[in-house]
Amino acid sequence: MKHNKKNKLFISGLLLAFLIILPYQLLWGKLFSYSPIKIGFTKYDLSNIVVYVQKGSQNYDYRSIDSLIPVVEKFHNLHFVQRPEIIFFRDADSYYQRTTTKARFCAYPNGSLVVSPWAIKEALDGKISMEIYLRHELSHTLLYQHMGFITAYFIYPRWLLEGIAVYSSNQMGTSWYPSKKDTYKYIRQGSFLPPAYFNTKKEDDVKLNVKYKTAFAYSEFGCIVDYLIKNYGKEKFMQYMKGLLDSYSPEKVFKVVYGIDNRTCISNFKQYVKEHN
Repeated sequence: MKHNKKNKLFISGLLLAFLIILPYQLLWGKLFSYSPIKIGFTKYDLSNIVVYVQKGSQNYDYRSIDSLIPVVEKFHNLHFVQRPEIIFFRDADSYYQRTTTKARFCAYPNGSLVVSPWAIKEALDGKISMEIYLRHELSHTLLYQHMGFITAYFIYPRWLLEGIAVYSSNQMGTSWYPSKKDTYKYIRQGSFLPPAYFNTKKEDDVKLNVKYKTAFAYSEFGCIVDYLIKNYGKEKFMQYMKGLLDSYSPEKVFKVVYGIDNRTCISNFKQYVKEHN
């Protein structure tokens, strides 16, 4: 009897802790992007998006973002299931407290997209293009809305998500991202990150003689997407991209669509780079 009582008290304690911690995390912690309530943020309901701006944030033409949605949908040949939420933060402390990233932007599988205060400043200063970066992140958001939880977090190739986002937003050759020509040059010089190594421990072992490793990797993946579209057609690429949305076997989908395995395709791509400027 005492043992059962202790178990009940332990379970009750866990439940109480959960009921206390969850609301805090949703309102002020790492789950903020998933919360339906955004305390301290002004909400703007637009035709295609919902924008939340933290009070005191730098002024930005948030309404201009609304026009990006049709552009993103047209390239991907998909429609947003629901309006994405874009959240603009005022300061670094709040951003770090309420997000799970230190990056300028981050798209979450639930359709939320967070924008750091330094990204807003860099855009206003002309260092980055807010439109290009948001089109990049909205590419992720759109695809996430058509995936299940497991696919979004564990199955869909991370390199491909970035490659599609970079290619569809015309990001190569802007800000810190090398152009297609420069990316080809780096690859010919021996710098290449195997796509399968991206976001794994193996990535750290790859030596890249480039200025910005992540920016180069993203441009490299964009070049692979460009290669697939130019050599096999966009229709096949769309078949591949969409086929992965509800599949747990990325390699199988690739082989069904392209008739070769992914490793052979990457080898062919590297040979193609050697032969083209």
